[in-house]
Amino acid sequence: MSRDRAIHLLLPAWSVFGRQALAPEVASAFGRADASIDGEAGIEAQLLRVFGIVPARLAAAALTRQVEVGDAVGAAWLRADPAHVRPDINGARLLGIGERLGLDSSDVEALLPALKPVFGDAGFELDAPSPTHWYLRLPREARLPAFSAPDDAIGADLFEHQPEGPEGRRWRALINEAQIILHNHPWNARRAERGLVPVNSLWLWGGGVLPTSVRSEVTYCASDDDLACALTRLAGGDAVRLSASLPIEALVDGRTLFDLRRVRDLAVLQRDWLLPMLRAVGEGRCESAIVDCADGRGLRLRRPQRWRFWRKPWSMPNATDAA
Repeated sequence: MSRDRAIHLLLPAWSVFGRQALAPEVASAFGRADASIDGEAGIEAQLLRVFGIVPARLAAAALTRQVEVGDAVGAAWLRADPAHVRPDINGARLLGIGERLGLDSSDVEALLPALKPVFGDAGFELDAPSPTHWYLRLPREARLPAFSAPDDAIGADLFEHQPEGPEGRRWRALINEAQIILHNHPWNARRAERGLVPVNSLWLWGGGVLPTSVRSEVTYCASDDDLACALTRLAGGDAVRLSASLPIEALVDGRTLFDLRRVRDLAVLQRDWLLPMLRAVGEGRCESAIVDCADGRGLRLRRPQRWRFWRKPWSMPNATDAA
């Protein structure tokens, strides 16, 4: 038996759009919609509104490891992705990680053997099932400090994203040792000769164990986020990389999730995603649509709402409200 079709859009916080204005058609439709979310802000909270995870914690490394390799059960995991850090006058900043560095298998073959002993001596196994996704296997009971996700740290001062506390001290020492090895590795000189930035650090993030279960109404996900794709697959759905615009032909029975959290141009968001979504709802190609923002705000749109003529157009939250 087929299920009704629905669209679920994940958006960044409204504040990232600054003074950009909504198109009249979008503002009118949003004004007639129902408020569906008044939840916690943040990317983790946003994903937990879509995916039911037990326990309710996003252990990104274990989740992506299970989808990629299938051996995440029985251990704790930490992503240790290759990264490029650039010093500046105030310290250093994370400027690239994983896929942004143009890595291939030759980078893994050159760099991984030099780094394995650093973590092996500490009791952790480092491996790289793909050139951009590197992992540390840890004892299941390992106590880990809080590590920042790459999207939170990219471009930021690394001092603000150092692991803290008693456990953090040990990991800071391991990161520093890995950075020294990478800084002195001749492979990075060869990368520079090819016009590529050096791999001069590892970015540790996403620590934890595989959850007991992952459930969701999402049957199809389009996202550039490995974690969102992994969650969808573990919940029994299909996941693909995000295309340039809303592929109406991709709508399937059940809920289709489009992850747009990295879009920062409101004009592009409206032209390629919001307006096609409104047409799909208005023409009856899907029963409903949810707009879910990282600041905790959200709307549910349905076709009968078009008769709510008395509703005023929706206004963009200002930056202070959306922070």
